Amino acid sequence: MQNVLDHLNSTRDVALSELCDFLRIPSISADSKYVPDMHRCADWVRKSMEEAGLNAQIFPTKGHSIVYGELIRDPGLPTVLVYGHYDVQPPDPLNLWTTPPFEPQVRAGKLFARGATDDKGQLFTHLKSIAAWMKVNGKLPVNVKVLIEGEEEVGGANLDHFLETHGDLLKADVAVVSDTSQYGDGIPAITCGLRGIVAAEVRLKGPSKDLHSGIYGGSIANPVNALARMCGMLVGADGRIQIPGFYDDVQELTAIELEQYAALPFSEADFLKEVGSSATFGEAGYTTLQRRTARPTCDINGIVGGYTGEGPKTIIPSRATAKITCRLVPVMKPAKVLDALESFLQSNCPAGIEFEFKRFHGCEAFVFDPTSDWLTAARKAVETAFGQPPVLVREGGSIPVVLSFKQILGLDTLLLGWGRNSDNLHSPDEHIHVEDFHRGTLASACLWAELAKVRS
Repeated sequence: MQNVLDHLNSTRDVALSELCDFLRIPSISADSKYVPDMHRCADWVRKSMEEAGLNAQIFPTKGHSIVYGELIRDPGLPTVLVYGHYDVQPPDPLNLWTTPPFEPQVRAGKLFARGATDDKGQLFTHLKSIAAWMKVNGKLPVNVKVLIEGEEEVGGANLDHFLETHGDLLKADVAVVSDTSQYGDGIPAITCGLRGIVAAEVRLKGPSKDLHSGIYGGSIANPVNALARMCGMLVGADGRIQIPGFYDDVQELTAIELEQYAALPFSEADFLKEVGSSATFGEAGYTTLQRRTARPTCDINGIVGGYTGEGPKTIIPSRATAKITCRLVPVMKPAKVLDALESFLQSNCPAGIEFEFKRFHGCEAFVFDPTSDWLTAARKAVETAFGQPPVLVREGGSIPVVLSFKQILGLDTLLLGWGRNSDNLHSPDEHIHVEDFHRGTLASACLWAELAKVRS
């Protein structure tokens, strides 16, 4: 094991240079003009897999390609499925980047580029650790399968179909995903829970056209007024969601989980400074950290309707639209939540307004067994690389692939994040700390050795 770590430490500059090559490819999945770059990036990943010693191939989909590689040493060894994504968010607004988003640059110990932490920098740690094991020992202590997709940032529309149609190819004992974060600066973490999500759009239609508010005001329902009132009824002044039955399936935190939360360092003042707010708000009876990661939510993501240009325009708008998401916790069911949301909104829609409810994606919440042998092995690997034991945390976001792995492949997932929440994911000046990248690579190398012991 030590010889692998020594090799990784002696080739740090090479690994960082290769990551920069990866980051220079503008693999923006949301924009059709970057389709050639998406193909180029998929091929780059395939070649990188092959250089690491994997047998690799590209699987075309109806959208962007999936790259798959494997290294099967012995069917009797544990098999680990590693997942990542090579697509990135659009870099806009470009004027807020200090340096161009696809021209990687190291400044003050941080590597700046779109995709540096989400997710190219993190997934690349696993390819480099596999390559190190193969270079030094000629073999891995486990079997590995690596699946890297190109549609995560646009909803992963074709991934589930691939999982369903390639179940035999993807058989494994546990999955590993590095697309989360450390808990804080210098505090490594393993994410053992994720919130689920549902998304919807409400469309209201009133008169057939915008009307003069002086002539018609007070005689017909205004869709924007109605929508504002309906949305305002969703969450009470105490932060509690007012949808009937919304909390019926919510599992409360266990005593052990409450102790874990209490042990986590958290500064309310630092949090408010980070988000640029003067006060917190949320469901009464829970801490800010608990509300962010382990309680359900209902948020209006945007409202459109009427005139929003400069100066007044005295109209009754004909239409109004709102986008809504709810974050879910165990054991809430997406379909049940959407049914309740639709029923609540429709029941409060006034006469004279046409109501339309459109459903989008959804996934359930995920919680990993903290006593699992796989998680124990991962904790040892992270502690070796980072010099201190990781904390176990829940994240407030959603990673739908985790649920897909569980429902389609029957796999639990280890969520091992090397980056930080402050790395400007999805924002200008995205970056990864260079030391986090290298420590993540060391942790990945240790992970293979520790996972091999689970069924030894």
